[in-house]
Amino acid sequence: MKTAKIVFHGENAANFRQGFETLLDPRHQIVDLSDTLAGPGEREHYESADVIVGIKLNREMPAPRQASLFHAPAAGTDAIDTALLPPGAVLCNCFGHEHAIAEYVMAALLQRHVPLAQADADLRQQRWTYWAGRPTALRSELGAQTLGLLGFGHISQAILARAKAFGMRVTAANRSPIHDERVDQAFTLDQLPAFMASADAIVVSLPLTAQTTGIVGAEAFAAMRPDALILNVGRGPVIDEQALYDALAQRRIGGAIIDTWYRYPTPDQAECAPSRLDFASLPNLLMTPHMSGWTSGTVRRRQQTMADNIRRWLEGQPLSNVLWRAPQ
Repeated sequence: MKTAKIVFHGENAANFRQGFETLLDPRHQIVDLSDTLAGPGEREHYESADVIVGIKLNREMPAPRQASLFHAPAAGTDAIDTALLPPGAVLCNCFGHEHAIAEYVMAALLQRHVPLAQADADLRQQRWTYWAGRPTALRSELGAQTLGLLGFGHISQAILARAKAFGMRVTAANRSPIHDERVDQAFTLDQLPAFMASADAIVVSLPLTAQTTGIVGAEAFAAMRPDALILNVGRGPVIDEQALYDALAQRRIGGAIIDTWYRYPTPDQAECAPSRLDFASLPNLLMTPHMSGWTSGTVRRRQQTMADNIRRWLEGQPLSNVLWRAPQ
């Protein structure tokens, strides 16, 4: 049986390393490499690897001369320069995060309609704010809302199933046509203003590409309902940074829940603000640190996807989640 050298490059890939050898034949060599590739022999291991698990590839890094399979342990691959892959190499990615993200989205939406934390805090102070029978205590219901899904990939389809279980009406906008009878109204991306006006809450899950960068800008926010909510679980820059801040600061929309950002920690700076703008001062914003898809279930599912693909590659079988194949 053919054996392989498999390298896990960087801290992100290391999250998927524990127990990985139990998913493969023990004869394979698995090597753990740092983000900087500055340790003894690390550059040589990277250059001679058959399989690389990592989230970035750029011209400042050694060339992956021997790699036949470059596997991102995540869905996003925008930091991987495919022009640097050797001839015939295949780039694959992982999903498995859609179930966790869908739960995050539903929890975020529910908290607007079922204010458990506020009810608890008030009752501890002997305030019966939400007591049934008081006209001022009436709440809205999630099932009476319309949810808009911007992008219609794995994440949105998982959210759609849960939204329908709550009885929500669902609209969706996507680059390619949507053929799903559960979607009440479908739009193309060139109909973005009409789509943005169609829902009480918009969930953005588009990948970051040249075409989607900043696609949700001032015009899109102007089209939203004045009390509508926007959630971003895709990539931060899909929503224009300044336009988002302005829409919230000027109360043009009802609020936002943002999980994906414009600035992130680096190996040299472990903590940082998520934007150059003062989002933290905005009371109509809930900020979370890119956590929506990060569960033990996500890790297990992605490990299995990568192990299955490595096994298929070794056996000469078709791979799943293929994004790019370098020309021979």
